[in-house]
Amino acid sequence: MSTTTTSNLKEQWIAYRQQHPRTRIRDAARELQTSEGELVAACTGATVLHLRNDFPALLQRMPPLGKLMVLTRNESCVIERKGVFEDVRTESRHVGVVVGPDIDLRMFFSRWVYGFAVLDDETLGFKRSLQVFDAQGGAVIKIYAVPETDLAAWDRLVQDFTASTQPDTIHLIPAPAPAVYAKEIDQAAFLADWAALQDTHDFFPLLSKYKAARLHALETAAGRFTRRVPSNAVKTLLEQAAATGLEIMVFVSNPGNIEIHTGPVHKIVEIPGWINVMDPDFNLHLKTDDIGQCWAVEKPSADGIVTSVEVFDAKQDMIVQFFGKRKPGAPELEAWRALVKGL
Repeated sequence: MSTTTTSNLKEQWIAYRQQHPRTRIRDAARELQTSEGELVAACTGATVLHLRNDFPALLQRMPPLGKLMVLTRNESCVIERKGVFEDVRTESRHVGVVVGPDIDLRMFFSRWVYGFAVLDDETLGFKRSLQVFDAQGGAVIKIYAVPETDLAAWDRLVQDFTASTQPDTIHLIPAPAPAVYAKEIDQAAFLADWAALQDTHDFFPLLSKYKAARLHALETAAGRFTRRVPSNAVKTLLEQAAATGLEIMVFVSNPGNIEIHTGPVHKIVEIPGWINVMDPDFNLHLKTDDIGQCWAVEKPSADGIVTSVEVFDAKQDMIVQFFGKRKPGAPELEAWRALVKGL
């Protein structure tokens, strides 16, 4: 934000909220020609505190806090999952993992730059939370207190991780240059390597080997491992899973974090432009107008074929992925495979 002072930015945010109380802060920041991270930083003081950039250590303190709500979003999709942090692995300062039946995360710490502890403030529209932003001021992850949260443990964590300086600005840098992908792929060699996959985690190295953009790879494999499905496939998938009790996996990511829901879905709510899951401990909000393409994808593994539905926006960026519930060493559910086949 180069054209206004931070105090002015805070005042602009308060005035904007009064006029548009239902607008999300991410969208409001865009309207105010700033970033969400800068907007939060401008409110530093009684409501907002900067945290030390020691996020692996901070995450290790999550389990004692009890039940929380974790939110991850990209431009077109928001995932919110309530639960307890269980197995937190941060030995690598580059990639962190949280594993458990409720909170399931893959975290890329190089993108975690600015952290804040936020208190409830109706005027500012803030709820008690820990919020992390990248170097461009984009939200990476937000962790909210819920009624079951141990607030005494929360307050101790905030006290222990409060930064020594509390500026009301953050310094942003341009986003990394987009990856450069190959314009052509050796289809025969690529499909042979695809057929030889032993684990779904080997798919990203396969793309790297051929310098292939993900959507280009799916198009290259069309008719053998992939097929395009209608843009309303997500609505159909969620409604059928809810009707049958089928347990699914939902992956929503941004450059700094992947959040995963595993389990059933129940209450599917469609409103103009959105399809939503509105369950007590799991919410999903997907902007259907942003869906550019949907693909059904099959990947070989040591446990048999693993089937996914992958959703992309008009810029060919991934919005969300769906799988059937599956554990390593077990084949995927036949009911999931049948559901995808029928899309």
